[in-house]
Amino acid sequence: MANRIQVAVVDDDPEIRALLHRVLGKSGFTTAEATSGAEAMALLGRQAFDVALVDIKLPDASGLDILRWARESEVDSEFVVLTGNADVETAVEAMRLGAYDFVTKPWRNAELVEIIGKAAEKKTLRRENSALKEVMTRRDGMPQVIGQTPEMQELTSMIGRVAASESPVLVQGESGTGKELVARTIHLKSRRAGRPFVSVNCGALPDTLLETELFGHKRGAFSGAVASRVGLFEAADGGTLLLDEIGEMSPAMQVRLLRVLDSGEVRRVGEERAFHVDVRIVAATNKDLNREAAEGRFRWDLFYRVSTITVPVPPLRRRRSDIPLLVQHFAAPVARGGKTLRFSAGAMERLMQYDWPGNIRELRNLIERLLILHEGDEVHAGGLPAELGSAPRVSAAEVVDTALVSLQEMERRHVERVLQATAWNKAQAARVLDVDIKTLNKKIRDFGMTRSA
Repeated sequence: MANRIQVAVVDDDPEIRALLHRVLGKSGFTTAEATSGAEAMALLGRQAFDVALVDIKLPDASGLDILRWARESEVDSEFVVLTGNADVETAVEAMRLGAYDFVTKPWRNAELVEIIGKAAEKKTLRRENSALKEVMTRRDGMPQVIGQTPEMQELTSMIGRVAASESPVLVQGESGTGKELVARTIHLKSRRAGRPFVSVNCGALPDTLLETELFGHKRGAFSGAVASRVGLFEAADGGTLLLDEIGEMSPAMQVRLLRVLDSGEVRRVGEERAFHVDVRIVAATNKDLNREAAEGRFRWDLFYRVSTITVPVPPLRRRRSDIPLLVQHFAAPVARGGKTLRFSAGAMERLMQYDWPGNIRELRNLIERLLILHEGDEVHAGGLPAELGSAPRVSAAEVVDTALVSLQEMERRHVERVLQATAWNKAQAARVLDVDIKTLNKKIRDFGMTRSA
């Protein structure tokens, strides 16, 4: 059975949100809500949706701002814009920014449901059309797995060892930890680097589409198959195929996949002839497949087949001292008029205290959001979203003391704070402070600092 269409509803009017929840729910759609631009960006950055239904007027941003942010952040959702005014200029701008359609309030429920259904269908077709184009070519340079904590050093070392083999790999980690980046890095460090890297999300497509996506089909195999189509196994021949969210695959598709992995042969839908493919399998999941198999939701034989080597990707809360490096990477000058951001010590402390349930994806999208919405170049603790928790309390004595110290003492405290935040990793601290190691070592000597302090 096909997955329910996921719709993000963004509107500051509670009555409209309640109405949309009822209307879309009756049509079989699953909804989640946001009441402002900031909430919408956080929601869309943390969770994948098929369609985002966005009001053009919000308390802190416009729907057009969200569309611009989504395009910059490569949010993989189709957008339908709601407005109370039949403003042709706004409609044209929304379409230019990538909106699928434009609906004027008050709307007709049947028409709105049809538009959202077609937008979701377009997303599926876009994935089918772009999968081969995007992943058949190798990106210039190596992708960056950023981090210097012991967990990330072990991950980097493991990637190197795994890349040298040909065995199937299972990449396990929470949503947003960068599993696809790890899979791509394994591919680019392997002997298959010059061949295709192809990816498919096994949980995003119903069985009928996933089957033709993976294995292809013959012309006339079913209604609408007006031409033969190459599947992703065939497209990845000689390279690597990433089966993302393999834990979402149905039992029937698990059987079909296992047969291909055991034989190395693929048969297009509607064809009798099978042909051999040379593909390395990397599977990724945010589930515990061992438990899924024990509870009967995943086949043991397929689990053993795809988990010859298991690569665990740590959540961001277990590598907090990497956060300054990641923030620096995401906040670096980019193609947004060269805008960059600096974070005060208090703001960085709050970022490091937060648990990041959406992991690196959530952190990246927070920085993207701040680059668009934050005024000025420096972010203080009070300028961070409320969902990150309360700002650390500062006593009046501390404020007075800080106001009266010399510049040298202020510098000493800042250097000490960064060293503590990075667990005295000097290379990492030097990058955060924007100095070289030699300068940092001199400051440590001049200030008489020791790690025990």
